[in-house]
Amino acid sequence: MAGKLFSLSAPCFLLSKLLPKRSHQYVSSATNSKFQKLNSLLHNTSPDFSDKTLVFHLETTLIKSSSLFPYFMLVAFEAGGLLRALVLFVLYPLLCLVGRNQALKIMVFVSFVGLKKDNFRIGSSVLPKYFLADVGNEGFSLVMSGKRKVAVSDMPRIMIEGFLKHYLGVDAVRGRELKVVSGYFVGLMEENNVNGVVLDDDKMVSDHAVGIGSFNEYSIDHQLFSYCKEIYLVSEADKWNWQIRPREKYPKPLIFHDGRLAFRPTPLASLIMFMWLPLGIFIFIIRYTSSTILPIQISHVVNSSTGVKTTVSKPKASTTKNDIKTGGVLYICNHRTLLDPIFVSYSVMKPIPAVTYSMGRFSEVSSPIKIVCLTRDREKDEKLIEQQLNQGDLVVCPEGTTCREPYLLRFSPLFAEMTDEIVPVAIDMQVKMFYGSTASGIKCLDPVFNLLNPFLQCSVKILDKIPSSQTCNAGGKPRIEVANHVQKEIANALGF
Repeated sequence: MAGKLFSLSAPCFLLSKLLPKRSHQYVSSATNSKFQKLNSLLHNTSPDFSDKTLVFHLETTLIKSSSLFPYFMLVAFEAGGLLRALVLFVLYPLLCLVGRNQALKIMVFVSFVGLKKDNFRIGSSVLPKYFLADVGNEGFSLVMSGKRKVAVSDMPRIMIEGFLKHYLGVDAVRGRELKVVSGYFVGLMEENNVNGVVLDDDKMVSDHAVGIGSFNEYSIDHQLFSYCKEIYLVSEADKWNWQIRPREKYPKPLIFHDGRLAFRPTPLASLIMFMWLPLGIFIFIIRYTSSTILPIQISHVVNSSTGVKTTVSKPKASTTKNDIKTGGVLYICNHRTLLDPIFVSYSVMKPIPAVTYSMGRFSEVSSPIKIVCLTRDREKDEKLIEQQLNQGDLVVCPEGTTCREPYLLRFSPLFAEMTDEIVPVAIDMQVKMFYGSTASGIKCLDPVFNLLNPFLQCSVKILDKIPSSQTCNAGGKPRIEVANHVQKEIANALGF
């Protein structure tokens, strides 16, 4: 049995030296027939797990990548800051030299020490996107076919629980617990790896529990696998051939608003980021200074020469011109970053004031265009918008908050009652290194991170003015219907 399972190859000889005594007995015992290669299951076109409990090891059977470094780099950067991320990156050569368990302890310590437990939301707001982008399609199909799903992981439970329960519907998660002193993580893991989940072991046995692990010693060296009637093992070579789960086949739509990093921080990608930052800061100063001091026509040329590319599309007919004597045009755009109104100004080559919610004082003062902050009081906001329209054109982002995914959030219908001169503007922002918006970060740094990108590409599509028959005042349409119509026009232009 053992000879057939491992083919008596050299890698398997090394594996037998690395496996703990208990796990080694499980795998190499000639009398134990519960272990099978996962290929035998994948070749079965209709495995029936509908009445079984699946116990699977997250890192080795669901996630395609074999490196945990990117996930801890995300925690270090997003929750701890740039300096903590730099420390973790500098220690990467050491992580390659020490054993896997020791490397895991070092990454946990650097990433978590000193963080406040109550403020840690990265596990539910940032990490799920990167976990989903690393899920193997074959492993996902097997895991989701079980009646009950139990995840086992060597990573801290606080990093993985949100992803597993919210996006995969896992019933129970057994991960490492972190020690907390006075509400702060101390960067150490509890030795006892049974906290955080209570399982009815008798129920698991009666359900004919099935385990999915790997040939690695840390995958099946867990007490939960002792309850499994069958255990399927996958090798690194098999995982290499797995396909990444397509985005359109995610269990639920991914609406992602948080986090600064726009790339998967592998060691190589992290090296490129840290090498770029000194030059990036210099480029940021040029972009920021030209935008705040120089006229908009000149600053647009300067920013274009530093990698800020703006693509403008306008209607063939001049439908944006206001035909009435008083008042201005109300430009309605979707909300990608705080810089959206500025790019609208670039597209028409004149500064247009904008109204917005919850903008930091620094961003308001340093903006090259006039910013009017709304109060979320309907009557006061109506007066503010009306006053600005009487003075000229105005930009409004009715989504209320930024959205970086290919969706449009609900439009607030307040703008529909202000004027019939409504021009939709579709904005799409493409970045490669940093996101210029975040839900939980410091808002005043949004423009900073946006302008730190090596290349920033913004597409601005000015659409035809909304016909009078589709407005509130002239057309008699309800304000919600007008808002939905404008939202649909922008979505169609963006392909969302």
